[in-house]
Amino acid sequence: MHRIGVLLTDNFQLLALSTMSVFEFANLVLGEPFYQLSIYSDQGGEVRSSTGVTLQTQPLDATASADTWMVAGVLDPLAAPASEQTTLFLRDAPRHARRVAGICTGAFVLAQAGLLDGKRATTHWAHAKSLQQRYPTIQVQDDRIFIIDEHIWTSAGMTAGLDMALGIVEKDFGAEIARNVAHRLVMNQRRSGGQTQHSEMLALAPRSDRLQNALEFARNNLSKPLTVEDLADAVHLSARQLSRLFRAETGKSPAKAIESLRLEAARLMIEQSRLSLDTIAREAGFRDRRHMREVFVRGYGIPPQSLRAGKAME
Repeated sequence: MHRIGVLLTDNFQLLALSTMSVFEFANLVLGEPFYQLSIYSDQGGEVRSSTGVTLQTQPLDATASADTWMVAGVLDPLAAPASEQTTLFLRDAPRHARRVAGICTGAFVLAQAGLLDGKRATTHWAHAKSLQQRYPTIQVQDDRIFIIDEHIWTSAGMTAGLDMALGIVEKDFGAEIARNVAHRLVMNQRRSGGQTQHSEMLALAPRSDRLQNALEFARNNLSKPLTVEDLADAVHLSARQLSRLFRAETGKSPAKAIESLRLEAARLMIEQSRLSLDTIAREAGFRDRRHMREVFVRGYGIPPQSLRAGKAME
């Protein structure tokens, strides 16, 4: 039996509790109740979420123990620091627990307890700068889904907590069990810890259905030599109309938007597969490996080989 203790503070974000579903379904996949879930707060009793929903919790007293502690985040971590009792408890937790994890801005609570000193960590991208400024000894990596540094885990924005929980299941039981759990949860993909928080489709943020459909068409056909005319035909517009729409809604030309999608696709393949760079360049639609390298350096400031080397070190 592996005990999961979820630690909540007042105004916790309700989505943090979704991580418990990962362990619930892991038990179903395993066919036995391996993970035992408990919810704690410093004083116990009712704890109010940021939505107003309240939850009954157990107190952080002498009987509180877990093999894995998961600390929920809040909307404004600087305005709601953890209590002294919580920080003292967490400071001692690594002596007794297998791992301690911060979900989203829960990283601030871990930092307050001194658990992130000198370690790599991440948090929601909107709070990463504040985390780095307040705790300069932390190596904040604001573009990662989750990070493992020895026995300390941290995740990015709230849904990334699900990926981190799946990472814990994979660490305990292997990739096949984690994939089965992700499938049961109908998760679109099981994102690796090294994957970026940011999505090019979200960054482009088109408002019109036609432009969204054009981008989806492009993303599904990146290995082909796409032209503006191809995208325009797919959404029944002229090339001129589509170009005008692209610039108005995304600030980019169709060609630049396609290049951004190719770059993101290549990066994800580098992060998540062992395919050769030549194969990745071909699948992402670049002319060749050299062309992909040029776009990588222009877009990310590093060559693709550096990204793969950094992934191998994690």
